[in-house]
Amino acid sequence: MRTNILSVALQLVKDEGWQSLSIRKIADAIEYSVPVIYDHFENKEAILFELSMDGFRLLERTLEKNKKKYQDPKQLLKAHAEAYWSFAFKNPEYYQLMYGLGMPCSGIGKVKPQLNCFRDYIGQAIEGIVKEKKSSDDETCFKIYAFWSVLHGLISIVMMRCSDIDDSTMNKKVMDDTVEAFIKNL
Repeated sequence: MRTNILSVALQLVKDEGWQSLSIRKIADAIEYSVPVIYDHFENKEAILFELSMDGFRLLERTLEKNKKKYQDPKQLLKAHAEAYWSFAFKNPEYYQLMYGLGMPCSGIGKVKPQLNCFRDYIGQAIEGIVKEKKSSDDETCFKIYAFWSVLHGLISIVMMRCSDIDDSTMNKKVMDDTVEAFIKNL
């Protein structure tokens, strides 16, 4: 029943958006009473939190595959950037929920270590690249956050439809060029 509730909630979001999700709509969609939902989840926030965790697990599986496939840290970083970009646009509902894009973050008062999942994966690749340059830990940390910020910012601009370029191919090219330039400057 718990899995069914989450599945229906995600489908409702895909159909109507996060703001329209309610316990009542979930109950109506699975044809059970509202108390049945509350038997499995404390409130709507608990459902959102669990869905965001599903999103992080899905993203992490992709990143883990990259880690096994690419030994060269530059190729690994490119693969992680590509995976993050692809994940965001193939799973926009998850991405928006995971990072609170255009909506309040889920899990108020709960720190999700999974929030840093992507940072940890790109961090390993960036550390591999800058190792030869003997960068300080502070410099490396800065580079990790700068890379993540740039990539997340590009995704956010495209997702929130604030971009003056409406061509998804052009937006992807901006991402690809940015990643290339970032790697060159590491």
